[in-house]
Order: sequence, then structure tokens, then C-alpha cells
Amino acid sequence: MKSLFKSLLQLPRDERGGEVIEYALILGLIVIAAVATITAFGTKVLARWTSVNDSL
Repeated sequence: MKSLFKSLLQLPRDERGGEVIEYALILGLIVIAAVATITAFGTKVLARWTSVNDSL
């Protein structure tokens, strides 16, 4: 029980893996931005392609 308590006290001071979390957050933000962009412009692009296809 003491070792578990000791491990829990050392956890906030442990800096291993901090960079991985930062990169994961950045990647998550990039993915969210990409999905938002595709959602916003997807219908317009589809309409343009349909227009081009109908012209041919």
C-alpha cells in the first residue's frame, strides 16, 4: 500500500511522456481543423464537380 501511495505522489513530478501528449493534442487539433474544412467546402466542391461532369 505504501508503494502505491508513493507512486501516486511521484506521478505529478514525472515528466516522461509530456511531449507525446503535446504532439497528440496538436494532431487532434489538426484533424478537427481538417474535418471542419472538408465539411465546410465539401458540398461546394461536389457541386462544382457535378457541374463540370454535366458540361461534358
